[in-house]
Amino acid sequence: MSVQLPFRFGSEVYTWFMSGNGQTHQGRLGHMVEIISKAGFTGIQPIFTWMGDLIDPDKLEAKLKEQGIELAALALALDWNEKEETEREREVADHAIKVLQRFPGAVLNTVQIPTGRHDLAERQKRLVNIVNTVSRRAADKGVACSYHPNSPHTSIIRTEEDYKIVLESLDSTVTGWTPDVGHIINGGMDPLAKMKEYQSLINHVHYKDWNGEPEFTLMGKGKVDLLGVTQWLKDINYSGWIICEDEGEEALEDPDFVTLHDGNWIQQDLIPALK
Repeated sequence: MSVQLPFRFGSEVYTWFMSGNGQTHQGRLGHMVEIISKAGFTGIQPIFTWMGDLIDPDKLEAKLKEQGIELAALALALDWNEKEETEREREVADHAIKVLQRFPGAVLNTVQIPTGRHDLAERQKRLVNIVNTVSRRAADKGVACSYHPNSPHTSIIRTEEDYKIVLESLDSTVTGWTPDVGHIINGGMDPLAKMKEYQSLINHVHYKDWNGEPEFTLMGKGKVDLLGVTQWLKDINYSGWIICEDEGEEALEDPDFVTLHDGNWIQQDLIPALK
């Protein structure tokens, strides 16, 4: 590779989670580590509540070392609909933070499970309060945090107005922002413009592609200007992770193929096109 890049590419495991709402590939995180490594990625972002026996830091570290990749982040996806964390939500968050302490530099990537846009203003206020609270506890333990909005119609953070309200309410001393380019365009916004607007918050990035038919497609096959976004990240010397979270329909039948495709597309098409 002749192009020197300030960032690294990793892969999420949601590509496998899509089938059967996590049931089809339950307990196969070790296999996902192997495929992600084979695809040429150097990092992985598991879903914290879907790690099977690799939730044990010793086992996780051994598997990652075996395959030569790093823990880039953990996705912490919870409901967070009350005024404060529930007892269970706090226990899960603190467990994730404890695991991450074993992997310096790995990010706690917070994401709310969408449950509807009712009581929107109040629930956005509650979400921000909880995300900031979790991030402060993590920061006290030396763990970096990044908040990840999503775009299902039941998400309370999907439109431009939602982004303004929530992103500008994050405690930027402890919480960064993960722009997911597919979710941004799915919410009616331009990914690169939105990333430029809130550049100071970015400390983690998610890639997926989108064609609007109705939503996501295999990476490189859609309408997201992934080259333009990547070039900009290179130009500003972004030094975090770019995590591929492909939600193309092919993932329902063959998530291994999708992950290998993405790794190949990045190495053969995306990176060589950078200036």
